[in-house]
Amino acid sequence: MAELEHLARSTSADPDLVAMLTDLFATYRSTRPAPTELLDLDLGLWAQLDELGLTRLTASEASGGSGASWVEGSALLGLAAAAGAPVPLVEHGMLGAWLLEEAGLPNDGALRTVCRPDPSGRALNVTFARDSASIVALWEDADRWRVADVPTERVGLTQSRNLAGEPCDTVEFELVDLASAPFVDDSVGHQFHLRGALARSAQVCGAMERVLEVVLTHTREREQFGRPIGRFQAVQHLVADIATESSLARAATDTAVARAAASQWQDPGMLFAVGVAKSCVGHAASVVVRNAHQVLGAIGTTLEHELHVLTKPILVRRSEYGSVHEWDETLAELAASAGRDRLWPLILTGRR
Repeated sequence: MAELEHLARSTSADPDLVAMLTDLFATYRSTRPAPTELLDLDLGLWAQLDELGLTRLTASEASGGSGASWVEGSALLGLAAAAGAPVPLVEHGMLGAWLLEEAGLPNDGALRTVCRPDPSGRALNVTFARDSASIVALWEDADRWRVADVPTERVGLTQSRNLAGEPCDTVEFELVDLASAPFVDDSVGHQFHLRGALARSAQVCGAMERVLEVVLTHTREREQFGRPIGRFQAVQHLVADIATESSLARAATDTAVARAAASQWQDPGMLFAVGVAKSCVGHAASVVVRNAHQVLGAIGTTLEHELHVLTKPILVRRSEYGSVHEWDETLAELAASAGRDRLWPLILTGRR
């Protein structure tokens, strides 16, 4: 019980920070250009976030960061995603800055992205690679992990874009740059996947909550047959499903974030907690995106409407750092190995 109370106290981000972030991204949403098919890095917003110390919010103060916890980091990711902000907060700050710290490498604050190259030095779907000054690579070398910070001009880069229209490139590293990089603790390789999965979950939750706001506004304002469409039972069912699925995803994600913050990612139950979050978020994403587009109909498919700026990234994020199917399998394996007697403790604490 004491552990649960401690986690409950850890779920609330600093209210002043949240208020500032809410105002910042509300202003951004009201002043940004009309959406297009492409979602390029917003350098103006990135400079503003950097000036406020938000691009490396969770990095230690010793490394030039702000020293905030993952609770504050999750709030930042959610509100930025709700505004459809095309900025690499996860890649640069939540993951890149952390990897550099773990490897003892300097961090000058220049824009970075992250990836995990395969044994040949090739990495697919590296978001914002073309916009980065360097790329932080976590590379497995003979069952050990190395972290390299490689200037972008030293890599081969094939430009592409993901479903959301974001820069999402293929990167080819020189093996000499990876093989000469410093080793890091074995736990870093495991944590990288978990941290990435939880960060993406926080982003999807924020975007889904904004989708709910958009849908509710539409159902109040749009009329058919002389009354708002929100009064029709079929529409109410669609909206209710969006709300319940978003709430479930948020609860699971906040629980994992609180556990991560309370234990500095050392809690042995993090795999289960992140798995639950990623699974709930992934399944919720399907319902939220489908129902939102059903409620808005043709309006929600127009290029100028905000909805696709939210739903496309949701569909991209839910499959990054492990697909829904992969995380469902992980949870099933953990539950099966726990057995009947240890299943409830597994659900309660994440430990078998």
